[in-house]
Amino acid sequence: MPIKVLVTRNFKHMSEVAAEVVKKGIIQTLRRKEDCVLGLATGNSPTGLYRHMAKEANAGEFDSKRIRSFNLDEYVGLPGENAQQRLMHPESYCYFMIQEFFGLLNNKFAETSVPYGGLIDQKQLVHELEAHPEDWSEVGADAGRSIVIKVKPVSPYLAWIRKDILGGYALKIKKAGGIDLQIIGVGGRGHVAFHESGIPIAGSKVMLVKLDENTVANAVSDGHFPSKNECPRYAISMGAQLVYKAKTVVLLASGKRKTEPVADSLLGEPTPDVPISYGQKYAEKGGNLIYVIDRHAGRQLLNNRKVLIRKGIRVQNLL
Repeated sequence: MPIKVLVTRNFKHMSEVAAEVVKKGIIQTLRRKEDCVLGLATGNSPTGLYRHMAKEANAGEFDSKRIRSFNLDEYVGLPGENAQQRLMHPESYCYFMIQEFFGLLNNKFAETSVPYGGLIDQKQLVHELEAHPEDWSEVGADAGRSIVIKVKPVSPYLAWIRKDILGGYALKIKKAGGIDLQIIGVGGRGHVAFHESGIPIAGSKVMLVKLDENTVANAVSDGHFPSKNECPRYAISMGAQLVYKAKTVVLLASGKRKTEPVADSLLGEPTPDVPISYGQKYAEKGGNLIYVIDRHAGRQLLNNRKVLIRKGIRVQNLL
């Protein structure tokens, strides 16, 4: 299907437009089948959208009790003595979703799922990786790396992570019938969730990712963690390969920091250096890809409309 780009005035307008797009997608899906499976993102980009969606659900515009959701990612290594404490840490994505979306709903979703990063003990993970270097390899051309655990590792702990933590999450999505509508943001280098720049698309369904030092330093400088010692060093994340298996993908982006990665994702050719650029391949294969972006994030796209037209990408200026 042709990629559709909706350019809005600002964050508020972007959130309103995106909410209408998502609501229509939910309603259409619920006409066809019993439940709608949503893929959800964290970060600043979807917060306004989630507030609108909660209001719509509470007003009865769609039935939230018929929705199941799967989040993109979760940290490994949050402070806490057990999984429950780690999941309810204020910086966990589980906690974020409760605060920004789930807790706003009068009628809760039928089921919500977040990657099982909180079940992993980071100290034991590091110990097992150091003790069994033959069990795994690092994949990626840049600072962020995917830790690929071999099919039959010697370490029972790494075998458990491969089978139950990574494979288990992918299997749960598959058993739910796949994701009907996936909401994503875009990182500063064109990454989605923790699928960092340089990590190949192939084999990126659900990944164990080693965070690069810049990600850790930014998390501390932004005030999310008091020091590097308390900042997670790993995460569990859906990769672009799984993200772009959804029937519809809605990408949100606002602000000048997103201008370049948004432009690179559509004006250039698909490349692992810009993971969201894989959306072009997704659309070529029939996927429904919709960008909802503000005028700052869309500036270069508006300046290069001829390139987009040649690619069959439709741009709608809502300014």
